[in-house]
Amino acid sequence: MVKILTDSSCDLSPARCEELGVEMLPITVNFGEESYRAHIDISNDEFYQKLAAASELPKTAQISPAFFEKKFQEYQENGDQVVCLFISSMMSGTLQSARLAKNLIGADHIYLPDTLNVTFALGLLVEEAVKMRDRGLSAQEIAEEAEKLVPRIRLWALIDDLKYLKMGGRLSATSALVASILGICPIITLENGLVEVVGKARGKKAAFKFIQNMVEKEPISSDFAVTVGHAAVPKTRDDFLEFMEGELKKREVLKLDIGSIVGTHTGPGACGLAYIRK
Repeated sequence: MVKILTDSSCDLSPARCEELGVEMLPITVNFGEESYRAHIDISNDEFYQKLAAASELPKTAQISPAFFEKKFQEYQENGDQVVCLFISSMMSGTLQSARLAKNLIGADHIYLPDTLNVTFALGLLVEEAVKMRDRGLSAQEIAEEAEKLVPRIRLWALIDDLKYLKMGGRLSATSALVASILGICPIITLENGLVEVVGKARGKKAAFKFIQNMVEKEPISSDFAVTVGHAAVPKTRDDFLEFMEGELKKREVLKLDIGSIVGTHTGPGACGLAYIRK
């Protein structure tokens, strides 16, 4: 049987993973000495409550080779073919841990493409991999098709609360203060497996327009779903969906909540979309 594995950085909910028949492996979030497995020991709401009270940013810990070794052994003994779609190798050592475990047990039918993505862009890739599985593709074929899609995935998102970029050292205190006073929202994307700032807009409406312009430059393929994600700002997501109605009408739009793994770096307030370009 073909199995799809992902990790909690993809921001599909546990309920959605169960519906899709996807196993989600938990990445750990550490607030000082306290450790929590995402979606198991801590919910998204609980995470953002703790984050708001934290004096320094939490840290995330990659999944260990030992964990993967045990997991892969189970699949190998069951005779399953497995496609693993994990967080970008440029952001975490999780994929490296998985590859090490695969080599240790000599698992031939476990496929580990580098997604170079995270959050609702990774969630989109998982959703499309499930459709391939349901069409009867083998694990190898799914992994190969996923690798072909990776260069076409686009993510555009605004960040509304600059406090956490400042805490993480990605923005100076002076820049954060000036940007907050002026109401400036950075626009981020994923480039070569890393988060990059591609622009700045004054206010959310201008940020929405910036994203809309990026989508016009690299149009959405009608062959795939679109994911829209937000970090504890459902009102911003709803406003964004309304603004982007023209680009998203007659498309399969999936709504995801940005959880603790990416929320550790962006804080609350992020909102955007991911899609596969034409």
